Amino acid sequence: MKIIETGIEGLIQVVPNVHKDHRGYFGEFYKSSRYQEITGGLKFDQDNFSFSRKNVVRGLHLQTAPAQQAKIVTVIVGRVLDVAVDVRPGSKTFGKVYQVELSGELNNQLIVPAGFAHGFSALEDSYFLYKCSNEYNPTCETGIIWNDPDLNINWRVTDPLISDKDKQLPTIQDLLRKSVISR
Repeated sequence: MKIIETGIEGLIQVVPNVHKDHRGYFGEFYKSSRYQEITGGLKFDQDNFSFSRKNVVRGLHLQTAPAQQAKIVTVIVGRVLDVAVDVRPGSKTFGKVYQVELSGELNNQLIVPAGFAHGFSALEDSYFLYKCSNEYNPTCETGIIWNDPDLNINWRVTDPLISDKDKQLPTIQDLLRKSVISR
């Protein structure tokens, strides 16, 4: 397993060992003891999966307290641009955007700590899998609009397909004004 630091505390890219031969390949997606060591003891309570057609943008999604979620995200088939935005109170990297391409070919993963807004754009038809450290709670759901001018994210898609719900998300400044998040 290869660990790649991102420059943002707790946000880590992982490239698992994959064993390939003439039949295909095998690798561990998740091993509790190894990931608890990497994440400082986090346990994961819910697994989610999605399929997204090319040019779909999902997010930026965020669960607030008391249902904050850390995530381990990966792509099984396809390619996505994965995006994480640090909105942790008091973080020295508050508002910083991190982007990484995840793909079924690379088998790479991103560990996203609680307190991050998270989303992705499908660079091709993609199957996405993620583990969450807390169960989804609709009363704690919020997010940041995908095209927030303060974040200036290049999603690397043209004519993005976005849900009506995601089109209604507030900007990061709106969340700060409403005290949903704080610096």
